[in-house]
Amino acid sequence: MVTAASTTLLAAAALLAGCSRGPRPDEAGRLDHPHAPGSLASPTGLRVVDFHAHWDPRYPLTMLDRMDQAGVAVAVNYSGGLPTALPHSVRGERESGGRLRFFCNVPWRLIGEPDFVERVVLHLRECKTAGALGLKISKALGLGVPDPATGSLLAVDDPWLDPIFEEAGRLGFPVSIHTGDPQAFFRPCGPENERFEELTAAPEWCFADRDVYPAWEELYAAFLRRVARHPGTVFVGVHFGNAPEEPARVAAAMREHPNLWIDTAARLPEIGRHPPEEIRAVFAEFPDRILFGTDLQVGPDVLVLGAGPPEPSPADVETFWRSTWRYFETADADIPSPTPIQGRWPLHGIALDRAALEALYHGNAERLLGL
Repeated sequence: MVTAASTTLLAAAALLAGCSRGPRPDEAGRLDHPHAPGSLASPTGLRVVDFHAHWDPRYPLTMLDRMDQAGVAVAVNYSGGLPTALPHSVRGERESGGRLRFFCNVPWRLIGEPDFVERVVLHLRECKTAGALGLKISKALGLGVPDPATGSLLAVDDPWLDPIFEEAGRLGFPVSIHTGDPQAFFRPCGPENERFEELTAAPEWCFADRDVYPAWEELYAAFLRRVARHPGTVFVGVHFGNAPEEPARVAAAMREHPNLWIDTAARLPEIGRHPPEEIRAVFAEFPDRILFGTDLQVGPDVLVLGAGPPEPSPADVETFWRSTWRYFETADADIPSPTPIQGRWPLHGIALDRAALEALYHGNAERLLGL
């Protein structure tokens, strides 16, 4: 039985289920325009698959417009796989000619049901039939979802959930998993915190209270135990392996777990302040297991550039894309942050060669997802 404390945690889980506050619905449009790379596309002209994005599947035209502006050929919706969203996601995929794809999501609101795990397994099968390409696990697991037996937070590696991850592997679903958050969010969240600006904008992302939330180290260890327990399931540690502050640690985890991949979404300010040779070493060792992502959150009247306010200026949008391409494609040492709210220091580009860019921008995603 879910206690009163659990009810409070469920409310928190609802807030944590996505990466932002989410798009608000507006007028839907037709998907009748072709893909034409726009002015903010990569100077290389390479095909781009955004492996990590969010949009309201009821309104796909807005996402297509954003993709065209930046020269993104295909995007994967990490917020399109709840039962109520599936029909819209299927329509978007069909009418976009396969440019809009989607992952399945776990309906955590059903956590108190006695057959919760069985219902999620059935939902995964329905998602597969509908055309889903994978499973997204949000940071709600570990930071917001209650254990129905105790009312405390459900652990990322709780064995009760094992059948879900095993079924994902059986279905060929990669599991994109967001565990924890920036390490700074787990420290005192006052003005001395280097992410104070972001925490002021989103105070619910302060996880410093150890009476309520586990420590970052505890969450990260649980994440790796989960990966280790399911060697037949591919895991994508989003946000640069859930530990962008420690690239060597991410590399060690990938070395130990051949089923662990990572994406780059919403963490360029963090990895961009590390020595470029340190980041290039990760790309050099794992060229076939790193995926390009943005964490864009798009709606008819909302655009979140991975982090920050829901209504960025045109200049903000231009900086976001141009800085992103410069980071991967040049050795520039003065690249403006694509998301200044995450850190206003300049980035140092890593100047990947063309083969590495091909793999990052589209090759790895196409191979993993069968595109």
